[in-house]
Amino acid sequence: MEGNMVDLIVKSKIKEAVKDLNVAGDVAEGLNKIVEELLKKAGERAKANGRRTLQGRDL
Repeated sequence: MEGNMVDLIVKSKIKEAVKDLNVAGDVAEGLNKIVEELLKKAGERAKANGRRTLQGRDL
């Protein structure tokens, strides 16, 4: 996914989740990178288990 990064994080939802805090502009980008890596590893696990469907247990 590197190079063609997709926005997976909704910035307004971050602010809703931490109502009592200000949110720096780079928080969404950092979360997006973490989520992309998590999904990549989950996809590898699904494939290693012979599945083409990503499931919650892969996370």
